[in-house]
Amino acid sequence: MPSNSSDKLDRAVAQARAARDDREKGYREKALKLYPWVCGRCGREFERKNISQLTVHHRDHNHDNNPSDGSNWELLCLYCHDNEHSRYLDASYGDVIPDKQKSAATHNPFEKLAEMMKGDKDN
Repeated sequence: MPSNSSDKLDRAVAQARAARDDREKGYREKALKLYPWVCGRCGREFERKNISQLTVHHRDHNHDNNPSDGSNWELLCLYCHDNEHSRYLDASYGDVIPDKQKSAATHNPFEKLAEMMKGDKDN
């Protein structure tokens, strides 16, 4: 028989999931009414039979920022949505270097090309 703490945890998890589902249901329904059923990244089109694969992405990554005009939402397919969040996570870990910190490339693969071509003409 499960312990009381396990039951409490199960109830808390169930309540949290239900609250998330309720919150998502509100902005998801609005977003599906506002926007065409097309992934904003890859352009894949959706119909009623596969609409569950079209997700609402929060542009600022704040799931509580849901303006009624939909300005913080975009519809993305499951794959593009996962990719977007992976890119966001990578950036938060510092794997992405901001443009202002990038340095110009110093290697020139064609540096000796003219010299090499001159040598071919001599032969």
